[in-house]
Amino acid sequence: MLEIDIQLVPPEFLAVVLAGFGNELSPLTSDHGDEPCPKALLPVANVPLIDYPLAWLEKSGIKDVLLICPAIHRPAISHHIHSHTYPSLRIDIQPYDETADSGVGTCTLLRHFSSRIPRDFVLLPCDFIPPPSLPLAALLNKFRTDTVSDGSITTTCWFSSPKPEKNTTPDEWGHTASSVSVVWDKPSSTLLYVDTPDDIDRNSIEVELRMSMLSRYPRASLSSNLQDSHVYVCKRSVLDVLQDKHHFDSFREEFLPWLCKVQYQRTKRQKYEQLLNPTGNNASQALALKHSTMLSKSKQQQANHVPKSKSSATSAPQSPVPADANLEISPSLRVGILMHRPENGIAARVNNIHTFMEVNRHFLSSATYSLPTDPTDRALIDQKAQISSDTVIGDSTRVDERTSIKKSVIGRHCIIGKMVKIVGCVLLDHCIVEDGAKLEGSILGKNTKVGAKAELVRCVTQPGYEVNTGESIKNEKLEISDWTAGGVADDSEEEDD
Repeated sequence: MLEIDIQLVPPEFLAVVLAGFGNELSPLTSDHGDEPCPKALLPVANVPLIDYPLAWLEKSGIKDVLLICPAIHRPAISHHIHSHTYPSLRIDIQPYDETADSGVGTCTLLRHFSSRIPRDFVLLPCDFIPPPSLPLAALLNKFRTDTVSDGSITTTCWFSSPKPEKNTTPDEWGHTASSVSVVWDKPSSTLLYVDTPDDIDRNSIEVELRMSMLSRYPRASLSSNLQDSHVYVCKRSVLDVLQDKHHFDSFREEFLPWLCKVQYQRTKRQKYEQLLNPTGNNASQALALKHSTMLSKSKQQQANHVPKSKSSATSAPQSPVPADANLEISPSLRVGILMHRPENGIAARVNNIHTFMEVNRHFLSSATYSLPTDPTDRALIDQKAQISSDTVIGDSTRVDERTSIKKSVIGRHCIIGKMVKIVGCVLLDHCIVEDGAKLEGSILGKNTKVGAKAELVRCVTQPGYEVNTGESIKNEKLEISDWTAGGVADDSEEEDD
């Protein structure tokens, strides 16, 4: 079998990974004093979020990654990236000036960093966790096939999630993930319409569709239970159009719905066809053909970097590429869609506290008594402690005698005292739970301290929060109102003097 030297083939895609503040995950992502808590490093089943998409990229064969993050998060993210092994990835970390309150949309970031995106690209968030049955190669191959066959410009990935169990997380934790109404054509796998906030404000009951779309796609389907993975494979020319649409800020809520309309609205098509499909765009698809077929078994094994304690994803079958890749075609400018169903594995965007808890529970359902493997770390767990088989314990964590832990994720470097009861909880790193405390259905931000005989039921805490001895709290977000309140008061007193 003839193998192509991967070193001689020019890169086909650039991956653009966005790591934002994660305001919907507050207070878990709230600052710990002066120390920021990046969303990208928030652990799920004791694995930082950013590791999931990076492992996904490695398996796909993509080499170059542009990782965009807030400037204040760059040191922590850079330290994590350089202290972990991503053997086949070249990661360029680029900061941007933003605060958690200001908010910079995806379109704004893409315009700002467009000079660093010289070719077709894959845009993905740091919080998407794909199932093993959904390799990124499947999305890339669909994009390759669609762009060659009819000149489509973007391929998207949408998924449906099973309904969460009732009363597992309280309403006080904030908003849950909302589904979006979309219209798509199943035979051609084309995304035709995405409901926007403006559409909902204008008509929250009915979906208004253009006759031009229905005439072209008479068998279009409406789905109202889908979520956007925010993973998009795009032609480089999409960025050129985005430069012209300078008022767009959100990719999903503004730019993607607009791109869908270009396919069937004659005025938009005439105006932007040349920009989206410039002359020579279809001259040769040899590069796509090489990249879709060149990874030999040994190369795939080299790319198989998987987050700790995670199963390897299976590779998708290669999509066919037309034999004559140089034929002139009339570009469709389609937005393709790849649908993922929950029966094929759970996909999730961890962008709110409810989903954070659900995804941790999902990983626990497939865990098999995951205790530290190092003998020194294992010795920190008392033999009289009762730990269920669906529990994960992080490295360097101490668990004292007569403590019971069930269906929970316990982070690294935690200290769990005597006669503690923990059921259905997630504790991040460096938490302290003193003797006799009881925790149920709660999430503790890193460095949280729970006093002796305290009780928390369905609570979530900000990093560094302290629960007093004997205190009992239910269904609350526990946040520190002002880390520097003492210092501010002192300054005021000096001014008054």
